Amino acid sequence: MSVEDVAARLQGALAQPGEELATLHLPRIEILGETAQTQKSQRLSSTLDHAGVGIVEVDAEGRLLRVNRHLCALMGCGPEDLVGRSIFDESFAEDGGTDRARFQRQVAGEIDRYTIEKQIRRKDGSSFWASVDSCSVLDPAGHFLYAVRVQHDITDRKRAEAALARRAEEQSALFDFTDAMQQAHAPEQVHEAALDAILRALRCDRASILLADDAQVMRFVTARGLSDTYKRAVEGHSPWSPDEQQPQPVTIPDLRRSDLPEDLRASIEAEGIAAVAFIPLRQNRRLLGKFMAYYDTPHAFTEPEINIALTLARQLGFGLERMQAERAAQRLAAIVASSDDAIISKSLDGIIQTWNGGAERIFGYTAQEAIGQPVSILIPQDRQNEEPQILARIRAGERVDHFETIRQREDGRLIDISLSISPIRDEWGRIMGASKIARDITEKKEAEAKLRHNEQQLKDLLAAIPAAIYTTDAEGRVTYYNEKAVELAGRVPVIGSDEWCVTWKLFWPDGTPLPHDQCPMAVALKEGRAIRDAEAVAERPDGTRVPFIPYPTPLRDENGRVIGAINMLVDISERKQAETQQRILLNELNHRVKNNMQMLQSLLANAARNTQNPEAREVLGEASDRLAAMSAAQRVLYGTTDATRFDGEEFLDAVCKTAQHAFPDDVRIESRSNVGQLPNDAAMPLALILNELMTNAVKHGLKGQAGTIQIALEREGDAFVLCVADGGPGFDLDTVKRRSSGLQLVQGLARQLRGRFEVQRDPTRCVLHFT
Repeated sequence: MSVEDVAARLQGALAQPGEELATLHLPRIEILGETAQTQKSQRLSSTLDHAGVGIVEVDAEGRLLRVNRHLCALMGCGPEDLVGRSIFDESFAEDGGTDRARFQRQVAGEIDRYTIEKQIRRKDGSSFWASVDSCSVLDPAGHFLYAVRVQHDITDRKRAEAALARRAEEQSALFDFTDAMQQAHAPEQVHEAALDAILRALRCDRASILLADDAQVMRFVTARGLSDTYKRAVEGHSPWSPDEQQPQPVTIPDLRRSDLPEDLRASIEAEGIAAVAFIPLRQNRRLLGKFMAYYDTPHAFTEPEINIALTLARQLGFGLERMQAERAAQRLAAIVASSDDAIISKSLDGIIQTWNGGAERIFGYTAQEAIGQPVSILIPQDRQNEEPQILARIRAGERVDHFETIRQREDGRLIDISLSISPIRDEWGRIMGASKIARDITEKKEAEAKLRHNEQQLKDLLAAIPAAIYTTDAEGRVTYYNEKAVELAGRVPVIGSDEWCVTWKLFWPDGTPLPHDQCPMAVALKEGRAIRDAEAVAERPDGTRVPFIPYPTPLRDENGRVIGAINMLVDISERKQAETQQRILLNELNHRVKNNMQMLQSLLANAARNTQNPEAREVLGEASDRLAAMSAAQRVLYGTTDATRFDGEEFLDAVCKTAQHAFPDDVRIESRSNVGQLPNDAAMPLALILNELMTNAVKHGLKGQAGTIQIALEREGDAFVLCVADGGPGFDLDTVKRRSSGLQLVQGLARQLRGRFEVQRDPTRCVLHFT
């Protein structure tokens, strides 16, 4: 019942028979007389008491004069508890001030009525939302007598509005995070965007991200609102094992009732945290780390919240993998730019497209002079027929390996070179051009081999991995898509019409057709569960196909009912191509370096055998031993699957076994190591230092006699220590190093490792400290 209805009933009840009410204009109500009011009060009271809305009469002080049954039901108490109380007693502070100010204006006659939405407390401590219409009742002189206030319970509407706002905010946070991640160029930018999204979508008070290090220990990479003391106390804790295949979220609604270890719970409570969620970060079935959502008060975690958290975790895992791929591409680009070999790419018409510094040094042309010119400018006139033959093989998909020929520099000088030429393919496998690596073997035959790598199309590795995002309603009809979805599908989806997926056609990885109503998104909606570890292939309208990984996740309302789904399609074609090409390049590089080291070692050994000069023989022998140590280190480096680190124990064993071949049979080498992984840039300096110290131990410590050399490579805090002991008398480093080129080399290499070399006695040993 509206306030106008109440006023109309009052008018009918209070009017005297035959009286004119022309002066009565709603919402002002004039009182006709005490006698008429008395005659009809019972009928009016009964009418208002049975109305389906709360009705109350309020005096100028805001005191309740009369209430109906519905209002008592809303308030949870009887009329005896309400009459005489102020209408502002049960208001919340944020609403009471506004209501009081407007009521005072109504009493003063500035306004006749007003409407306000406010929260009202019940007797039992609960509350409800009400829409209050307040209308003035005036005496015949137009002065305020009392107000009639009609209250509608709008709690359900407010809850629905809050739920919709929450879902909209979650979706907005997710989409903003996806956009920010596509724009990110550094891991720190991904971390910060993820924290923003976590705090916004989960409405938590604090958040953090931890990633597993090389030892699979969870380490903080970023956090908001956490103290350093807390981070040190809990770092390394994980509710999942490193090799767990399907880690699930772990939530603790109330820390006081949790079964966490006592010391861990104490650390969390000391930080003022009352509830916490552990969300795993996974990519390609590998546990990358976790993100944490913290609440300062106990918090009941809902299934929609967990689903949003898992979606954020998948997005974050994708962003971290993208950063790793970009760093790998940057490393390859740096290798190409710094290579001493000429690395050139050309079109199928033989036009030069890229030209590195090595090409400029070998052929004499600058990049500006060479790019856009035919590659025939490098070919002598009598060898012009070679290029058409090479291009024909490239068009057929063949490689040209180690083709030795003659080329011409800008100054006209002819040089002997070795060519390796490979087809360049786009993401669909079509041959778009050729990459050529040219090595000047005229100058390289007697020199140490230089590292080189094949060029790969940088645009494929530097470009961000695409992430197509779209959503559907509960029936599978597309309701949203981003530009990346258009790029992946090769078409513009039709909102409200397209069902299950934005793609034109779908196939399983083996080429079997995949009906749209059986795709992972359809299964996720029909079965109400997230689908993971699936792969599919999308065919665009132009016939091209794109392999991708889908991440469909149902979206639920506050009652757990599926109201739609969100899907992320990750294009994996470029990543697979990049991984294959990188392994090919590394294998080729290892093969070339190993062959050249063996050739150089043979040349040194042959020169040592043929020379008549004892000093020269000794120098050549030492050089050969050093090269052998470097070869041993090289084998370890290229035998590991890690692109940046190597195993210390395997490295020490390989160098010692290689050196053993140069020592007498009665000289034994005992080695031990517990350092674990070491960075790659330490391999060559360590190998040369080891070789020098072992050679020195055999010559001067054992003095050509039988004995044992003890070698240890161990960790000392955050640093490393290499010790070589032979049981000999030792020597004074400052005195000997002036006449020993080997010790000078050791000290120079120690500085390269940012280390310190010293000779100790009791026991006698050579010690290298490095970081």
